[in-house]
Amino acid sequence: MVLRSATKGIQDGSDIAVENASRFSGGLGATLLSAVAVVFSGYSLWDTSLKSAELEVFVPRVIYYASPYSNSNFEMISVPVTITNEGAQTGTVLQMDLAVTDPRTKQTKHFYAAELGVWSMERTRTRSYTGFAPLSLAGRTSRTESVLFYTRGDDEKPEQLIREVGPYEFTLTLTQAENKSDLFGTGGRPKPISVSFERVLPFYDARSFETGTIFMPSKDWQTSSSTTTD
Repeated sequence: MVLRSATKGIQDGSDIAVENASRFSGGLGATLLSAVAVVFSGYSLWDTSLKSAELEVFVPRVIYYASPYSNSNFEMISVPVTITNEGAQTGTVLQMDLAVTDPRTKQTKHFYAAELGVWSMERTRTRSYTGFAPLSLAGRTSRTESVLFYTRGDDEKPEQLIREVGPYEFTLTLTQAENKSDLFGTGGRPKPISVSFERVLPFYDARSFETGTIFMPSKDWQTSSSTTTD
């Protein structure tokens, strides 16, 4: 009789231990699942609403050049650009600047984004362009524009940088507006975005500028981007 009672007591204790362990295990699992759900919820909120603007710029394999005026340092470079915003918040491009270097002479000339549109002398005479203004991109959107870059003032030398047949080096820089806020609410101006690339002048004939431009392709006929530059 004593033996049976002891055995029953051991069984009862084992059952209680198993039940408590089961309850503990179940509670821990529920807690872990809740924690994972909170983490995923927080990430989703950050990715869809709080993630700062993340701009990238892409330049196609062909750009365009014109030097239509005699006895002037004015040169025009048309660069079709696509800008994407991989962030959740709106990003704004305040300005675009273009530096062009002749690798033979090491001279660099600076240009600024002045207008938008497809360049021609006829359109220039009638001012059929849209003036460049800051470009805003909502989160998860993109924008494509043909940007016309003009010589940055009379002090820019040489008078005509692009004339000799061959490659030229370009650096396009985009300056962004300050963030209103970021994940931690600190704000601040993001670093400029830049893309460096090389394009080739295949020939030079000033008569081309009477009706259009001279195209300048990349050597490998590939697109350039701020994430992968030439």
